[in-house]
Amino acid sequence: MKHALKAVLVAVAATCVVTTGSGAADATARTFANCTAMHRVYPHGVGKYGAHDRTSSTPVTNFKRSNALYYANRKSDRDGDRIACEAR
Repeated sequence: MKHALKAVLVAVAATCVVTTGSGAADATARTFANCTAMHRVYPHGVGKYGAHDRTSSTPVTNFKRSNALYYANRKSDRDGDRIACEAR
């Protein structure tokens, strides 16, 4: 009985580690004061996964994809296309 309980506890602990692993990264997403500051680290901006640049010319496709970074800096998404500070 002791071994079965120990096996269950180990399985539960392993599951908790797997499911909460990305939460720490989301909680520490960096907020930038403005686009100039963001471009020093992410030259083409940051956007959510699946975001597409709204433009009539060549769209920006090489932005950093990170939901956590986008939400921390969504104030910088002026056109509402889910990409903050997009730059060519």
